[in-house]
Amino acid sequence: MAADEGRLRWRCRRGMKELDILLSRYMDERFGAASPQERDAFRRLLEFQDPAIYAYCLGSERPPEHLAVLIERITARSFGEP
Repeated sequence: MAADEGRLRWRCRRGMKELDILLSRYMDERFGAASPQERDAFRRLLEFQDPAIYAYCLGSERPPEHLAVLIERITARSFGEP
């Protein structure tokens, strides 16, 4: 599993520093305890283009239903939530 997590960490490095921070923080703080379904959702999220992920995280676009909870978890700490 460590090799998979290493690849995911590399994929968290995006073209936007803001996304780098959000996605890397999620990997550091939440991915290890995430359910298998949430881990799969994260892998699918990383397949999206940066502008779409950024819009989902900012709330300017509604994410696909299967990613909505994940996006909430990724952005929760940004707004002072535990």
